Amino acid sequence: MGIIINNKKDTFHLCNQEISYIMTVLPNGQMGQLYFGKRIRDREDFSYLLETIGRPMASCVFDTDKAYSMEHIKQEYGVFGATDYRMPAAEVIQENGNRVSEFCFRDYRVEPGKPKLPGLPATYTEKEDEAETLVIGLEDERAGLRLELMYTVFAKGGIIARSARFLNRGEQNLRLTTAMSLCLDLPDSGYDWIQFSGAWARERQPKVRRLEQGIQSVGSLRGHSSHNHNPFLILKRPPADGSQGEAVGFSLVYSGNFLAQAEVDTYDTTRILMGIHPHGFEWKLEPGGEFQTPEAVIVYTDRGLNHLSQTFHRLYRKRLARGYWRDRERPILINNWEATYFDFTEDKLLEIAEKARECGVELFVLDDGWFGRRSSEHSGLGDWIANSERLPDGIAGLAQRMEDMGMKFGLWFEPEMVNPDSDLYRAHPDWILSAPGYRRSHGRYQYVLDFSRREVVDHIFGMMEKILSGAKVSYVKWDMNRSITECYSAALPADRQGEVYHRYILGVYDLYEKLTERFPHVLFESCASGGGRFDPGMLYYAPQAWTSDDTDAVERVKIQYGTSYCYPISSMGSHVSIAPNHQLNRSTPLRTRANTAYFGTFGYELNLNLLSEGEQAQVKEQVCFMKKYRRLIQFGTFYRLQSPFDGNTAAWMVVSGDRREALVGWYRTLVGVNMPYTRLRLQGLDPGLEYHVEVQGSYVEGPSVHEAAAGMHYGDELMYLGLITTDGSSGENEGLQSCDFDSRIYILKANDR
Repeated sequence: MGIIINNKKDTFHLCNQEISYIMTVLPNGQMGQLYFGKRIRDREDFSYLLETIGRPMASCVFDTDKAYSMEHIKQEYGVFGATDYRMPAAEVIQENGNRVSEFCFRDYRVEPGKPKLPGLPATYTEKEDEAETLVIGLEDERAGLRLELMYTVFAKGGIIARSARFLNRGEQNLRLTTAMSLCLDLPDSGYDWIQFSGAWARERQPKVRRLEQGIQSVGSLRGHSSHNHNPFLILKRPPADGSQGEAVGFSLVYSGNFLAQAEVDTYDTTRILMGIHPHGFEWKLEPGGEFQTPEAVIVYTDRGLNHLSQTFHRLYRKRLARGYWRDRERPILINNWEATYFDFTEDKLLEIAEKARECGVELFVLDDGWFGRRSSEHSGLGDWIANSERLPDGIAGLAQRMEDMGMKFGLWFEPEMVNPDSDLYRAHPDWILSAPGYRRSHGRYQYVLDFSRREVVDHIFGMMEKILSGAKVSYVKWDMNRSITECYSAALPADRQGEVYHRYILGVYDLYEKLTERFPHVLFESCASGGGRFDPGMLYYAPQAWTSDDTDAVERVKIQYGTSYCYPISSMGSHVSIAPNHQLNRSTPLRTRANTAYFGTFGYELNLNLLSEGEQAQVKEQVCFMKKYRRLIQFGTFYRLQSPFDGNTAAWMVVSGDRREALVGWYRTLVGVNMPYTRLRLQGLDPGLEYHVEVQGSYVEGPSVHEAAAGMHYGDELMYLGLITTDGSSGENEGLQSCDFDSRIYILKANDR
């Protein structure tokens, strides 16, 4: 790892064993991009990489040079209006209305490790030798504005973390209307674009298309990262697949409105922008004021999409998630929501918890309905005081009863919202986001509290702190069930209303920071109607997130498969729910529900008392299995093997660090008749080790599925020949049981001989 600086040539080369990132000071003083990709040797002079060519009708910077146009030069942080016609990384409006900027190089500094970003989540280091950070100082003298571009290169992995900071050192008020976290100009457009899109209950499904001339983008204007598009994208060379080829991943460590965009010009060069969405954003920079953008993480690989994902997984699991639970196995929980919804008493909760305890479950989570006058979606949000009619001894009494029976206790909050039928709203009707004189839109009969206001955040913290400090609460599920509308704050003047979206998210981060610092041993799980805010910003505060409200096993294979392109398995909240499923009314085997949910944090979302004795026996076996293998599942190396978006079957696997143990999950949507032979090529094993392969019990009569796969096999066989998954699926094989929505778990253990 190193940051190599050639002062004579004004070049900066960030590199480690996997990547090189090279930039230079351009003749007009701006920063130019020379190369980003696989590691190359450093050399004295990289100036040949700066290509300028005289093009007809170009607008040029210098009077005497018809070849030097910013329109045709790859830049580090492009601005519009001074011969560059592409979408800009920054736009600043001065008091005279001028929108043209000219950020010229002034200085640089190199720092060991990685500095924190004030008030924002970001990746971090624990030792100085894990990374180096280059800060390049640029200035627009006429505006009195300093711009600092921050680049962190990590010692391991093809990782560059980027952000920008604006500092007003002049005497005029400035308006910042665009402030992207990264701008990366690439020399060609020979990539497939992969975005991760969907909607509530079908989040983060990969959508692939070729880059073409023009602009393509994804983003959110909902006030949160959203179910619809994730702040993550991949550019891959067309030959690349799961196990080989070049790809670049871009991930924004932010939870609010975002934009991820590729602009391909008519010369087939590509500009990637990622950061806060400029629509509706404006930040007033008074003299002496500063603005820090969120962090964007770039990962490069030439070893395929699984390696790209594994790099993100390691970074986000170990150097984005923090605290007590970062490296610990997550408790197996049961949540009462789909078991009771709002219809519960304390005795009913204890009855559900007792059966879960008998089955080996470790944590009971009380969901919505425990507070204020909350008996439906219409009332109570904002009144974080236990309902004494339902819980006679409050949260403290219920939590103690759970502890006495040997269970830990968790609690649901939705701290960012308020119902109009609540004591909080009646006392502070001005504490919601709403536009004066306009209709107040609702979502689920609730309004959004104005978290841009410190007094609102402090008030909610006070109520939550009182609950958590007065009871034995081990887990908090933090929900957020509607998008922002009428984004206007009664506490801010007219010239600062463009700051509300961002200030809101800063308020959310502030509350998270206060609570996690005050209660460091509480496990926080973020949630936003399931996957509406599943992003790296949340992972910094809560090491796991409720992946989707959709608990159907078939759909969850798709959702978890797509989520895994960026996010570690340990971050995915995944539960076994009842059949027929409450979202789809689909019935799937209990084994398939568990076989899907294993690859996450694992838990149950049902009343186990309503299951048959045979089903309860299965649950006990599932809990034992997860306890035995959860460290491997949650912290091993994850590989995607077959995509559920490409056919009737899907598969993935997780491998231990020493490659001596692995689990393979195999899933089939519909059973066929008299089907062809099938094999599944595994990955990540040691070719020279001999593995004992066992198929987890299928809970049906007849021989285990599938006996041909069981036995001893060398790693090279399993990776190059494949694991046999053929089962015939025909009446001719009466002893072999299969069904629609079938699944299997293969257990691989290296032979000790």
